[in-house]
Amino acid sequence: MPIVLKSTPFEEMAHKAMRVLARILALAMMLALTHGAPARAADTIRLAVQKTGTFSWELATIRGAGLDKEADLSLEVTELASPEAGKIALRAGNADIILSDWLWVSRERALGAKLTFYPYSSALGAVMVPAASPIKTLADLRGRKLAVGGGPIDKSWLLLQARMKQDGIDLKSDATIVYGAPPLIAAKALDGEMDASLNFWNFCAQLEAKGFRRLAGIEEILPKLGAKGAVSAVGYVFDEGWAASHRDAVARFIAMTRKAKQLLVTSDAAWDKIAPLTGASDPAMLKTYRDRYRDGIPRRNINDEEADARVLYRVLAETGGRDLVGPAAELDPGTFYHEVPGD
Repeated sequence: MPIVLKSTPFEEMAHKAMRVLARILALAMMLALTHGAPARAADTIRLAVQKTGTFSWELATIRGAGLDKEADLSLEVTELASPEAGKIALRAGNADIILSDWLWVSRERALGAKLTFYPYSSALGAVMVPAASPIKTLADLRGRKLAVGGGPIDKSWLLLQARMKQDGIDLKSDATIVYGAPPLIAAKALDGEMDASLNFWNFCAQLEAKGFRRLAGIEEILPKLGAKGAVSAVGYVFDEGWAASHRDAVARFIAMTRKAKQLLVTSDAAWDKIAPLTGASDPAMLKTYRDRYRDGIPRRNINDEEADARVLYRVLAETGGRDLVGPAAELDPGTFYHEVPGD
């Protein structure tokens, strides 16, 4: 007959206590390992930013709302004096992302540099005139003094010329053209030294806030040149090799900037926070900056953006020639970045 040994009540209680203690110790060890392990470092992205540019507004919004931490990104920002300095920093490997235009990216690609572009803003300049000016249409610019910010191969100026040639008007010969740096052109316009001016969008916003009238925005003439919608002239530019090895970080960066733009669309309070960065001298100017910035936020499919950029590239190549576009007659394949989820 088999003999069955039974545990005493005391032994059963001891076994139960040992099992509970073992579970507690295992849980404690897991927690210790979790807290003791170093946290994964946020991905670092180096940005070269023009100190007085609108990108600084977006970055201030990102940091103020903690969007960089939410995206698990560490943004290292170098402030530069000009857009050209940003291009140099990118090409030298001292920056990962800058702001520039697809025209420059395509030109660089044709010369061997594999850069790529993702839309940042479709805000463009405008032809501005004093409120009481007798100039009512673009055709009225004939015989007038027109100041152009950015020089003879400024893209808005070339697009304007191309549009006017469709109506048989050669602005270079039919008007008196004065070139100058954008701040100087804005100042000359305010002083009444010019009949009209064509300038970057933020300087146009300054004039608008001072009572000047928009004769025509460059975005308004693009359909006549073949574009089917708003075209982002300025975008985030980076090396495609770097993007391939940091694809997830790039996707999080783009998603982060979209959230910042959405905040700047929906919140006037967000604009109050960045007001000192804009240089706005009064609430009216800040409102104009805000409205024009919002108008320029990209909302189109990346394929549609690229298709219109390809059309406008041909217009610019014909008008500006090799001095503008370099050796390529067509927008270089790969100029636009297509690896963002959802695009």
